Order: sequence, then C-alpha cells, then structure tokens
Amino acid sequence: MSNDEPVFKKSKWGTNRYVYNANNPIGLVLIIATSAFVIVMLVLMENRAGPFAPTPTPTWSPPPSQDPWPFPSGAP
Repeated sequence: MSNDEPVFKKSKWGTNRYVYNANNPIGLVLIIATSAFVIVMLVLMENRAGPFAPTPTPTWSPPPSQDPWPFPSGAP
C-alpha cells in the first residue's frame, strides 16, 4: 500500500464515476466501513428492528368526558 495513492480513483465502468481506492489506507478503511454499515442495515431490515421496527399499535381507551355522568336533566 502506498500513501501516494489518491483516496478516490476513476471507475473503469463509467465515464465520470469515482470509487474508493483500496491501495490507499483511508480508501481501504472507507470500503470496510461502508460494507459493515450496509450489512448491519440489511440485518436490521430483515429482522424489522431498530429504525425499521413497526410502530406499536395503540391500545384503545375511551376519551375523557367533560360531561358529568349521568347527565342531569333540566326537568325536576
């Protein structure tokens, strides 16, 4: 590995596309970190955990009533 290598290099697959350069130590760390991040996100998606967890279903409770019960009648 050489420190003279750039972190990014032009891709051989595209015209204006850049990729991490594995010959640079920082580029190699970026490749490993990106791969680990993608693997963790895929595992979380598969298990529906973390930010991909479904929202809990709310339990129903009656709304608080402002009216007294039983409602007083106007007639005696």
